[in-house]
Amino acid sequence: MAKENSGFSTIPETPVKKKRRQRYVEKDGKCNVQHGNVRETYRYLTDIFTTLVDLKWRFSLLVFILAYAITWLFFGLIWWFIAYCRGDLDHLEDHTWTPCVNNLNGFVSAFLFSIETETTIGYGHRVITDKCPEGIILLLLQAILGSMVNAFMVGCMFVKISQPNKRAETLVFSSHAVVSLRDDRLCLMFRVGDLRSSHIVEASIRAKLIKSKQTHEGEFIPLNQTDINVGFETGDDRLFLVSPLIISHEINEHSPFWEVSREQLEKDEFEIVVILEGMVEATGMTCQARSSYLVDEVLWGHRFMSVLSLEDGFYEVDYNSFHQTFEVPTPSCSAKEMAEATARMDAHMYWSIPSRLDEKVEEGTEKEAGDKERNGSLANPESESKV
Repeated sequence: MAKENSGFSTIPETPVKKKRRQRYVEKDGKCNVQHGNVRETYRYLTDIFTTLVDLKWRFSLLVFILAYAITWLFFGLIWWFIAYCRGDLDHLEDHTWTPCVNNLNGFVSAFLFSIETETTIGYGHRVITDKCPEGIILLLLQAILGSMVNAFMVGCMFVKISQPNKRAETLVFSSHAVVSLRDDRLCLMFRVGDLRSSHIVEASIRAKLIKSKQTHEGEFIPLNQTDINVGFETGDDRLFLVSPLIISHEINEHSPFWEVSREQLEKDEFEIVVILEGMVEATGMTCQARSSYLVDEVLWGHRFMSVLSLEDGFYEVDYNSFHQTFEVPTPSCSAKEMAEATARMDAHMYWSIPSRLDEKVEEGTEKEAGDKERNGSLANPESESKV
C-alpha cells in the first residue's frame, strides 16, 4: 500500500524553460547597449554637429526652433535697447526727430525688425537710418550671425533627412540560419535580400560570433567577438544583390564551429551578428543593415526554399518563401568528427588496394609454382625410361 500511495503521490515534473538569452543586436539591427556613467560629457559638445544629427526628431525640431527664436529675441532686445538709450521711444510723435530705426515704437516692433533683418524679408515699413552707426554695426553682425545659424541648422536638418537609415528597412535577412551539407561539407547559411528595385552598390557582408570566453590564464572576456569567414579570401563576401542570396560559411578547421555538433549547438549560448554594407544607388551614401541569430534560431539539418523562378522573359522572386526552410539529411556529428571519419575511410581504401594487389601477385606466383611442378613430374618418367 505504501508503494501504491507513493506511486500516486508523485508530482509530474514540469519542463524547465530555458532562459532566453539577452540579445547583443536586435533583429531589426538596433544595438542593445546603453552607455552609463559617462562623465566626460563635454566630448559631445566638441562635435556638436554630429550630436545634433544623432538626436531624435522631436529634439532636433526643438533645437531648430529654439535656435532661430533665441537669435531673433536676442537681436530684437538689442534693437529695442538702442532705441531706448537714444531716446527714440520718447520722440515717437516728433517728426523732426531722426530715430535709429523708423517706425520702431516698442519691443514688439523691434522683435519684428529683427526677424525681417535676419530672414532678409524687408517689408519696407521699418528701415534703419544713416544717423545710427551703432545700428549699422548691429545690422552687419546680425546678417553675418544669421547666415551662420542658417547654414548650421539647415545643414543639420539636411543631413538628418538624407541619412540612409531608412534604406536599411528594405534590406531583409532570413529569420533563421541553417546548418546543412553543401558539396559534402557542413556549412552555416543565412539569406539576404533587397526589396527595392534600386540596388545597393558595392555591397559586402560580414559576420561575427558573439560569445563569452575564458582564457587559459583565467581571464573572462564577456561578449568576445570572433570573425566568421563568409568568403573574404575568395571574394564571395562582395555581393551583387539583385536577387536574394544565400550566404554560406564553410565549417572547417578555421571555423569557430569546427568542433560543434548538433547536441552541443542546442546547449551552447552564442549570437551570430551579420552586417550588410553598401552604397545607396540614388544618393551615394553608405548604408548598413544588421541582424542577429541566437542559438534557437539556428536550424540544424535544414535548407532554404528556392525563391527564384523563370517566367516569360524575366526572373521572379517570391518573397513568401524567403524565410521558409525544409529538412534535409544532415549528420549530427561535428565537422571535425565528419572529417576524421572521411579520412579514416580514405586511409582504409588506400591501404586495401595494395593488399588486394599483393593477393593477386601471390595467387600468380602459386600458379606458376604449380605449373612448374606439373612440368617436372611429366619430365621425370621420360628420364626414367631412358635409363
